[in-house]
Amino acid sequence: MKSSLEIPQHWTFRSRAVAKHFDQHVRESLPWYDLATNAVAHFGRHYIPRNGVVYDIGASTGNIGLALKETLIQRQARFFAVEESREMADRYEGPPQLVVADAVSYDYKPFDFAVCFLVLMFLPVDTRASFLRRLQGLTKPGGALLIVDKVQMPPGYVGTAFSRLTLQQKLAVGAKPDDILRKELSLAGYQRPLDPLMLPKAARTFFQVGEFIGWILAAPER
Repeated sequence: MKSSLEIPQHWTFRSRAVAKHFDQHVRESLPWYDLATNAVAHFGRHYIPRNGVVYDIGASTGNIGLALKETLIQRQARFFAVEESREMADRYEGPPQLVVADAVSYDYKPFDFAVCFLVLMFLPVDTRASFLRRLQGLTKPGGALLIVDKVQMPPGYVGTAFSRLTLQQKLAVGAKPDDILRKELSLAGYQRPLDPLMLPKAARTFFQVGEFIGWILAAPER
């Protein structure tokens, strides 16, 4: 089904039109979206303890919470979804509790498992490193922080090949070239891919497709 999302000239999640069609649009733009979501749920089953504390940071409409729902119920874990956009929050369908707040300034409590799924690339560049350090410091012993995000490509022809892989995948699932181009231009100045060198050395890659990578930062058990 063709997405009916109207791409704004300057991208924002504070748009009812964007929020309304977000779930369909993101799967058209990122064909691996559900695969990565299932990987997050897999790690959740490994790291969420009974009565644990779990955060979905940048929750959008609740995709990650829904993927973790069975584990959350079975382990009687406390779950908190943090989403800055009221427009996205109004369409949230994940498990409670939803908090409408800025992800960077929110007062997180120590947690067992937290997820930043396609979030950091939308945060101000000068806040990212300190934000990650704060989250690492709040991860309980034996817990984990998961990140899935877009990264800056390596220089040279290999970087070109990675970028073209992303474009090829979007076209393969039916995205129109004009829509791809308009979306890329819309994101200018709002979405800035991560420098992968900013990730802690302890980060381990569990997923990569083209420009998008997933990492797990597991805290020591003592």
